[in-house]
Amino acid sequence: MCETTNEREIYGLTGYPLGHSFSRRFFNERFAAEGRNAEYVNFEIEDIARLPEIVASERGLRGMNVTIPYKEAVIPYLDELDETARRIGAVNVIRFIREGERLRLKGYNSDIVGFTGSIRPLLRPGHRRALILGTGGASKAVRLGLEMLGIVPVFVSRTPRPGQLSYGELTAEVLAGHTVIVNSSPVGMHPHPEVCPDIPYGFLSPDHLLYDLIYNPEETLFMRRGREMGAVVKNGLEMLQRQALAAWDIWQLDNNDL
Repeated sequence: MCETTNEREIYGLTGYPLGHSFSRRFFNERFAAEGRNAEYVNFEIEDIARLPEIVASERGLRGMNVTIPYKEAVIPYLDELDETARRIGAVNVIRFIREGERLRLKGYNSDIVGFTGSIRPLLRPGHRRALILGTGGASKAVRLGLEMLGIVPVFVSRTPRPGQLSYGELTAEVLAGHTVIVNSSPVGMHPHPEVCPDIPYGFLSPDHLLYDLIYNPEETLFMRRGREMGAVVKNGLEMLQRQALAAWDIWQLDNNDL
């Protein structure tokens, strides 16, 4: 465990925008319940280039979460990555390692732990292939997580690269062959719950599982339209909670544990 001091510990979240985030409440309620001298703060910045400024001004910082749109863009500002974050190519947890006056920032990815733990109980034998909607930082953890669960993923993008699909290519045949669909994009997130990813919902069936990484609103339009076709649906709240607990474990690592 980390050495304890009387100094107030600061943890936080950086991204833009952060009005949708529940992380601050989640952690501050945890700190209060434990009587811990700690606070979780939102660092909403429009440019990730401001990260060094935040790090320099907050001496009490012990750890930080990273959310959209900076999970990939934050990497050049870190001193090192753990192996999972390196494989995924995205970071959602930063650990602040202080050795005297020296500070190192190490990046991790706890999204994969949160995602796999959350979706695993819903999987059935017929769930062998998946569509991942969106290609941002969170989608990279989803891809690796699905592969670890024995599911073959395919990315869907508005501007697809080789090996990916466009939304216009999502035919009845494609959806019949891909019975897991994960929305890793912010489409449908508060404050715009009236929109949803542009997929042909009429081709969905009770064989489908729709998983939305969004957790605000509780039921997105993506989920509702899938549920209306008989599909199993789930939002990303449990994923958030699981990845948050994994992030906490990372922040509490002793230097000798690495």
